[in-house]
Order: sequence, then C-alpha cells, then structure tokens
Amino acid sequence: MTATPEDQLPADAPVPAAVTVAVTDTPPDRLSNNPSSSHYDEAHLARGIGIRFKGVERTNVDEYCVSEGWVRLTVAGSKDRYGNPITIKQQGEVVPYFRS
Repeated sequence: MTATPEDQLPADAPVPAAVTVAVTDTPPDRLSNNPSSSHYDEAHLARGIGIRFKGVERTNVDEYCVSEGWVRLTVAGSKDRYGNPITIKQQGEVVPYFRS
C-alpha cells in the first residue's frame, strides 16, 4: 500500500495525528475575537486569553498583535451601521497570557 499525501485524502477521511494543530502554552502573536477575521482561532479563545496592555489588564480587546505592538479596543456601547462594535487602535506594549 502506498502512502497518500495529506492534500489528496478524501474529505471524509480522519485527519492523521501529524496534521492536527496543537495548541501550545504560548499565546499566538496575533489573535482576533471577530470570526470573520483571518486571525480568529477558536481553540486559543476557548482556553481564555488575557491581555496586559501598557501594564494594565484590559478586558475590551478585540484584536492584538504582539510583534507590531498594538491592540484594537472596542468602544463601549458604540456600533457602526452594520452592528459591529466601533474599535480604536492603540500602540504600546502587549502581553498576552492564558488565564488559568
């Protein structure tokens, strides 16, 4: 029997263990709460991510990027015309961590 590359597996075939994505103990460099974003990751969000921005614990972070040093914060009670929360982007030190 010959080995089949992962890209040629049938859609209903189980995923081999080598292909599954493991969640590490280090939070990702960039993560978003918005499901339509390419940086959205349900597995990391399910673990519970906390963000320290400029040394202060923030609970209204919509998206962050550690390497670029910014967070996107939601403005309380404000929505755009599509019903999405209004966000502002702020620069500074970003420290993500997993909540216990």
